[in-house]
Amino acid sequence: MILLVNGPNLSQVGARDPLVYGTQSLDEVMAGAREEADGLDEFTSESEGDIISRLHAARTDGSEAVVINPGALGHYSYALRDALELLSLPKVEVHLSQTPARESFRRRSVISPVVDVTITGAGAFGYRLAVRAARHLTGKG
Repeated sequence: MILLVNGPNLSQVGARDPLVYGTQSLDEVMAGAREEADGLDEFTSESEGDIISRLHAARTDGSEAVVINPGALGHYSYALRDALELLSLPKVEVHLSQTPARESFRRRSVISPVVDVTITGAGAFGYRLAVRAARHLTGKG
């Protein structure tokens, strides 16, 4: 099973700045991701602590890989970075927008160094690519 984690404000995709994040709702984005996975455990939270707790649980709950869109947490949360670094399973970071081309504070990800793959700028299709990458890294895709 692949754990797919969405961080703060991703619940607002479709309503939040459609020129940057697209017009599909998070449910529609996730439907595409589901089509790429044999099993997807979906977790969305606005809370950094809840996300970290869920990642800690992934160490023992049978998760085979993690796909994470950390939202803005990816730019500054060393606690999230540390939680991901603890995981010995494949990890894929995904962002809807092309973060390196945006505001200066969004250009750096503190979690990219501890994940296996980072996908940015592919919009909703990026989630499909991220799940495919996770499957590939587990040897099941």
